[in-house]
Amino acid sequence: MIDESVKKAFWEDGATVVRNFLDPEQLAELYEVFKWNVANPGPFVFRRLDGTSLQTHIDNANPAAKERLDELMTRLPFGEFFAELWDSEHVWYYAEEVFVKENGASGRGPFHQDTSNLPWAGPDWGNAWISFQHVPKKNSLEIVRGSWKGIEYDGASFANADDPTEPLYGDGSLPRLPWIDKDLEKDPNAWDLVSFEVNPGDVVFLHPRSLHGGAAVDSDCPDRHTLVLRFFGDDATFRELPKSNPRYARNGVLFTDEMAKLNAGDAFRSPAFQQLV
Repeated sequence: MIDESVKKAFWEDGATVVRNFLDPEQLAELYEVFKWNVANPGPFVFRRLDGTSLQTHIDNANPAAKERLDELMTRLPFGEFFAELWDSEHVWYYAEEVFVKENGASGRGPFHQDTSNLPWAGPDWGNAWISFQHVPKKNSLEIVRGSWKGIEYDGASFANADDPTEPLYGDGSLPRLPWIDKDLEKDPNAWDLVSFEVNPGDVVFLHPRSLHGGAAVDSDCPDRHTLVLRFFGDDATFRELPKSNPRYARNGVLFTDEMAKLNAGDAFRSPAFQQLV
């Protein structure tokens, strides 16, 4: 199912793209769920940057969408894809994240690692980044090449539009995020970035420990509706988060009851997550 170049790019760079991964019917079904999710936000919808240049609608793991998405994942090719990509006997679906950038007015999504605020470790993690419009490379997701194998940074607070590196924890247990955009302003080659022009049906697959951020929209790409689906396999484990931020202490904010049952290094497993393979 997978070309060897796709596997190589995922494991070496932390990101790859598969063209025409989803057919029009599959894409349309996902877009219906996306639009419903946006119209019916869940308890984790993000509002901290509303009214700033970085304003973006972001929502995570909407409980009201879970049953529909769990069922849909059993009919889409993600399970088989990740099983082959990771060489994993089993694959589970974790949850969704939705992004809405519109009217050419939403700024960049700050560079970060998903693992800064999610209790994940191990190699068998993957995000499927799906946009429903044509997205030029300059407006697309950007990933620091190979960073998933590198430093685990403190998270971004996502509360300060003037400083995207403002720490989530700030307790010294993790190094502060680099200000990648500022570095790139001084030297366009300061960071080795991977990004892809995408058309509807294309899917960008990335390791969530990669440093990544979404570029801004503009007049060339005024609207970008993106659905991110998250998956894990056999070699996924639970990692405790720093306890200095009470909101995220140890378990993060998603599936907290399920995470409370796991200890550091445990296989990441729970009946809450739909098994696909």
